[in-house]
Amino acid sequence: MPITLLLHGLEQGLIFGIMVLGVFITYKILDFPDLTVDGSFPLGAAVAAKVIFTGGNPLWGTFLALIAGFLAGMITALLHTKLKLTNLLSGILTMTLLYSVNLRIMDKPNIPLLGKVTLLEQIQNYFPNISLNYLIPFFFLFLIIILKLVLDLFFSTEIGLAIIATGDNEQMIRSLGTNTDMTKLIGLCLSNALVALSGAFFAQYSGFADVNMGLGTIVAGLASVIIGISIIRIPTIFWRTIAVVVGSLIYRLILIIALRYGYKLGFEPGDLKLISVLLVIIALSIPLIKSRIDFLTSFSLGRKDLQNKNHPGEEV
Repeated sequence: MPITLLLHGLEQGLIFGIMVLGVFITYKILDFPDLTVDGSFPLGAAVAAKVIFTGGNPLWGTFLALIAGFLAGMITALLHTKLKLTNLLSGILTMTLLYSVNLRIMDKPNIPLLGKVTLLEQIQNYFPNISLNYLIPFFFLFLIIILKLVLDLFFSTEIGLAIIATGDNEQMIRSLGTNTDMTKLIGLCLSNALVALSGAFFAQYSGFADVNMGLGTIVAGLASVIIGISIIRIPTIFWRTIAVVVGSLIYRLILIIALRYGYKLGFEPGDLKLISVLLVIIALSIPLIKSRIDFLTSFSLGRKDLQNKNHPGEEV
């Protein structure tokens, strides 16, 4: 396998790993299936690209993308907690609303960033002797480690533990006097802020922002979370955040390999979403298949023990 293919997989896995951390917060911690992700990802890309395209500071554009994602999560939370809409409907409404918002921000379906100075190019100015092909993975690895440690620290605080408890048993934590509406609001805002940040970096990495670039983001996020947790099964926040990032790396690498060599199996470049869904189905099937194998193994061992007890003098 070419080293460039591995580097591209690593780069995309780390960039989307930021998004996966956001999906992990809502899907696994808050137990809130949030479809806002498909809108907040291109929202972050649109905001950052607009600022960069008009000659603004890329760092400022990235920060504004983070704030925009935070506000998108707030809209979903308010629809759910104040108007008492279901979590799915709240996410769908916000996602649909953000499509028009993204078009308003960009003034057109896409914005090219070729020839514009992005945050990645600014960072390269501080390390002129390092190739951009190697600097990008190291930068995103450093960034995602910082974000992972910040999330670990946050979820060990009183507010973070309240968010975890809300996802585990909302009725119980509410009976203890915790405002679950506020914990949901914080969780959704934090989640979509990370998703929008990922979108902002992906726009600068790929060199463009498109209004449809968020299509299927939630599928990719869920697949990465499920793959990672299936591999690393230690149920602590420290290991779970590592697991989902590992899942993102594995998912992106499989996706790139499938697109590169999938023609041998009949896949075409337009089959990207099909491959994504197949990976999700396989990832969802892994725990079920493993439980079936464990059951059959235990059943077989149980039969052998029973035969030994019934025929103690015979060898089985």
